[in-house]
Amino acid sequence: MSPSPACPRWLLALAHATLIAFLLAGCSTWQPPAAGGDEPIRARAASLTKQGITLKAAVLSTAESERLFGANVKASGVQPVWIEVRNGTSQSLGLLRTGTDPDYFSPLEVAWSLHGRLSSGTNARIDEWFNQQGFRNPIPPGETRSGVVFTNPARGTKLLNVDLLGDQSLVVFTLFLRVPDDDADPSFSRSLFEYPASAITDYQDLASLRGALERLPCCAMDAAGQVNGDPLNGVAIGGVEDFGAAVVRRNYRRNQQALDDAQYVFGRVPDAVLRKQAQAGAPANWVRAWRAPITYQGRPIYVLQIGRPRGGRFAASGVPPVLHEDVDEARNVVVQDCIYSEGLERLGFVGGVGPADRSRERTTFGGAGYFTDGLRAVLFFAARPLSLSDLQILDWVPFARVPQPAATRENGHARE
Repeated sequence: MSPSPACPRWLLALAHATLIAFLLAGCSTWQPPAAGGDEPIRARAASLTKQGITLKAAVLSTAESERLFGANVKASGVQPVWIEVRNGTSQSLGLLRTGTDPDYFSPLEVAWSLHGRLSSGTNARIDEWFNQQGFRNPIPPGETRSGVVFTNPARGTKLLNVDLLGDQSLVVFTLFLRVPDDDADPSFSRSLFEYPASAITDYQDLASLRGALERLPCCAMDAAGQVNGDPLNGVAIGGVEDFGAAVVRRNYRRNQQALDDAQYVFGRVPDAVLRKQAQAGAPANWVRAWRAPITYQGRPIYVLQIGRPRGGRFAASGVPPVLHEDVDEARNVVVQDCIYSEGLERLGFVGGVGPADRSRERTTFGGAGYFTDGLRAVLFFAARPLSLSDLQILDWVPFARVPQPAATRENGHARE
């Protein structure tokens, strides 16, 4: 068939060549990286030893990702974390990847993102290479294993949780890892806030602690400290590594956005913000945290603002989120997440926020209205995984018997 006058032969040849180049794209550019690509990573990795086990870990930079995998896998929304475990115990160990990230990527899943069309031989080599670089179980007694776990991205500082399962034990590690590519970004380079020892008041008994928690501010404030913001409806007690390890198991990730920095407590923006992503990446619950100038038996205390966006998973994308009016539901969902995280030791409820009926909603400086029973949840975190039967419920405010507001609102009208 000869080309028509409107489509000259040279144009057909160019189209064919372009199509072939497109189909072969990816397969012709990938080459197996040189051996020894993880040595610079090992040299800068954070390290922690516990119960005869030494863990080393580091988040890969873009350059390190390209050197180790022959491609920038971070461009696919994957954050590779290099992990090394030296097993000095007498039992075999296995790394539980879902403890590190409930939505982790398998090596072959990431390899698939680099596959080219009509290039089965190259695709097979990509699969083989990624399988070799992924962390592989088990870790026999007296031996060392290293490899990569492919996680979802965190910015600034990554809270890494590593659960190692032995024959009859579970050893939990928590590390705070620098995200190399964020070093120059002021939005992510700031460190967690610390008070000087002279500025901290320590409480030794639960009764005095309860009083101190009820005296905490009811709400965040605007930058000028003049108008109330979102309610402070939670408290976390324990090391940030204990709190962080627990919520990571429930798929919360550090994610501080510009809108969070409008909320001030103790005269500063949140020290850290965690967000739990819903299906298809939809926005879900957030937890804003501020270190408080009080401790309980030497354990740090963080005051929390727990909320979720209006519309939940159906909120319009690309629109700044507005606080959902039922802040108690968001609080209770986070409480349940913490219970099922197996990191919660005690749970109690105290006053301090102040009740607001649905017919008389409070308004934040951002214009959001909300109603609440006025309670803040107090979450005590422990370093070790706990079963649900280990959870102690404090006899403070009996949450299950808290009266619900008498008036509710339907279609904008109050009713009894």
